[in-house]
Amino acid sequence: MPYQNLIFEKKEHIGTVTFNRPKLLNALNRQTMDELDALLTEARNDKDLRVLVLTGAGDKAFIAGADINELARLTPTTGPETSLHGQAVLHRLETLGKPSIAAVNGFALGGGCELALACSIRLASRTAKFGQPEVKLGIIPGYGGTQRLARLCGKGVAHELCLSGEMISAEEAQRIGLVNHVYESGELLTAAQSLARKIAANAPMAVQLTMEAIERGLEMPQEQGLFLEAALFGMSCATEDMREGTRAFLEKRAAQFQGK
Repeated sequence: MPYQNLIFEKKEHIGTVTFNRPKLLNALNRQTMDELDALLTEARNDKDLRVLVLTGAGDKAFIAGADINELARLTPTTGPETSLHGQAVLHRLETLGKPSIAAVNGFALGGGCELALACSIRLASRTAKFGQPEVKLGIIPGYGGTQRLARLCGKGVAHELCLSGEMISAEEAQRIGLVNHVYESGELLTAAQSLARKIAANAPMAVQLTMEAIERGLEMPQEQGLFLEAALFGMSCATEDMREGTRAFLEKRAAQFQGK
């Protein structure tokens, strides 16, 4: 489908999603979230697509937050619906079954930070800034920020960022575990695409099952997580890709995975 606020390109099993509202620093409005929801639905069903890279148009912002014009009109009735809708879209991203890489090329504030948190991996330019400034507007994070930030970086970090509303640098984000790597601005997208190619070269079913083991296992006691891992390991042994991967290793050639 055609998108007004997103640009989607696909090449060699890798899809690149660009949030394209540069005059508004790529702020998230309802239309953008609806378009992202539709795009993710298509991505889930696209067997040729193996990895998503998400970034922002321009050189100032990844996503500088929600559209304040829409936020200002929310009521006690429409507020929960807006929050639940955003949470559902980001849950779809987080549970897509295909890895997502946030290439954070500028401000990632509010909903932008929350969207990055829902991705599998986060890379940042040296000029990127992260924050959950909702309390400065009299609201709280509503797209999962209070939950994912605490799980990823710890309760103390989540309290500090969500209660102060202050921004942090890319280097600080890396120090606290919010970001995996920091690059110079001109190198960021290249690095994200390079990582995406490394992931896309692996067996798609094994990648999906590995993600499930990590995501679901984090919500379980370790003993249950280990049981889940063993069950998913058994599932991977039933795939054609497992036969191809082990055979290719023994034959000293590159594996040709089909995602089966």
